[in-house]
Amino acid sequence: MSLLRQPLLLLSRSAQVKRLVSTMPISSGVVRSYVPGESTQTAVDATARLVADGLGVTLDFLGEDTVALEQAEATVAAYADLLGELASRGLSRHAEVSVKLTAIGLALPHDVAPGGGFKTALEHARTICRAARNAGTTVTVDMEDHTTTDATLAILRELRKDFPETGAVLQSYLHRTEADCRALAYEGSRVRLCKGAYNEPEHVAFQSRDEVDRAYVRCLKVLLAGQGYPMIATHDPRLVAIASSLASRYGRAQGTYEFQMLYGIRPDEQRRLASSGESVRVYLPYGADWYGYLMRRLAERPANLTFFAKSLISKK
Repeated sequence: MSLLRQPLLLLSRSAQVKRLVSTMPISSGVVRSYVPGESTQTAVDATARLVADGLGVTLDFLGEDTVALEQAEATVAAYADLLGELASRGLSRHAEVSVKLTAIGLALPHDVAPGGGFKTALEHARTICRAARNAGTTVTVDMEDHTTTDATLAILRELRKDFPETGAVLQSYLHRTEADCRALAYEGSRVRLCKGAYNEPEHVAFQSRDEVDRAYVRCLKVLLAGQGYPMIATHDPRLVAIASSLASRYGRAQGTYEFQMLYGIRPDEQRRLASSGESVRVYLPYGADWYGYLMRRLAERPANLTFFAKSLISKK
């Protein structure tokens, strides 16, 4: 793991550094290459451009670890506004939304949220799923750190009773994930497989890159051999090639699975895959909480940090 990871994660909580990044013209331009903006309008405009390039989109209204009920409710309202705008622009057939449960109340204590965080997050997630269905699209429930995994999967099970189209996310670096893939690889089940981005302890997660990659391939085999709809979330060229080979081995036609990549990361590869007939979806984050997201992305990939640093230095 990079020695820079922990310092960058600490910087993600610095209001002073956020102001610096926000006000320097060149750095604000770099930010927009990873996060198109703070408003619904900028997010929907970016979605329209991606759809015009033949790409699908999943939109994430940034925020997590919400500690106030009013903030959770505001997040739900933001998703409702977004879904309404996607429908009015004729984009909902190509764009869905991704939701972090801690952003809509999962971490709220009983004295803040009647019934506690689990009940609050479930009710809020149902509201978003209903708005998505009315807009003609779907929701994917994002996965967060390992302390929330059981609660996230429990809420997913409840949501799928009424909204079976709701997507799941699993993280290959967790020891448990191969078993979770087997449990979720059933017909109609949409499952996004990613490596995982949180700093997890050794007793719950693989630590080395090789271990995580091998776990990713094992999980991928389970999902591609199953009856569900795998969503292959990786930027790693080697894993993309392995996924394509495995899809062929398991008799998967294009369109029975999809690739997913982050907004601003390997856009040429996104378009290349799409032009070859693959289904490709771009994870597009937006909102006022962009700074924490950006710093976490820099912590994950040294190449992102190098690009960002060069952009800052070149036009001081």
